[in-house]
Amino acid sequence: MFSHMHRLAIALTLVAATAAAQELPPVATTVVPVVGSTFGVSMARWLTDVEIVNESALPADVAIELSSVPDAPIFFMTLGPGQTQRFTDIVGQAFGLEAALSPLRVTTGGRRSVTVRANAYAVRGTDISPLQQIDAYGGETWFPLRVLDGLAFSDELRTNIGLANLGDQDADLVLGLQRVPGRNVAVTHIRVSAGTLIHTSIQTLFPMITHGDGFSVVVETSARQTHVYASVIRNSDNAAKFITPRIGAR
Repeated sequence: MFSHMHRLAIALTLVAATAAAQELPPVATTVVPVVGSTFGVSMARWLTDVEIVNESALPADVAIELSSVPDAPIFFMTLGPGQTQRFTDIVGQAFGLEAALSPLRVTTGGRRSVTVRANAYAVRGTDISPLQQIDAYGGETWFPLRVLDGLAFSDELRTNIGLANLGDQDADLVLGLQRVPGRNVAVTHIRVSAGTLIHTSIQTLFPMITHGDGFSVVVETSARQTHVYASVIRNSDNAAKFITPRIGAR
């Protein structure tokens, strides 16, 4: 059975009509840890816009997929040099889905990836929240300890935490809640099934939280194909800040 990357490499080969090639071509991968079309706790609908740019001097064959939605189609495109493809509500426009929440995997034929930019925002009636930039990662970002800082749960702010497993095997993660570096207030163990995303509130992971800010969550795992993130959201207008993990130390 072919691995995920080999299947995409084969597909990109077909798109590029390079049937004469004898070996699988190299590919470059960029991951947006979460994109979605979903309703939040305030009944605002969260959407994600994505921009993909070919900054090279050659055409680029690109495949994009929702890695935790196995039934979603893979979307293929070829971008000319300097060309940009923009998706408004990528879940609906590219994949034809009304609702989904998933990492977005962008695979480019060749050794150089396209540039990927993503922004999330909430829509409630005629109100649209400020854009929340979501960082995209190229290559492997795993480290045994990763730390999400600046988390909060209060009347003004709420926090969601995302744990994504893009691998083919289940991943076991240990999450430690801290206010002082190196001192766990609470610890939880969680298993993330292969090819899935867990996106949940900080108080669901740590029910003992009733109020507070300045929290950090330390995530420990040996599973290399994992990504972690957090989003701190202002309750009054759904303005949000995406939290990228930093490398932790014991």
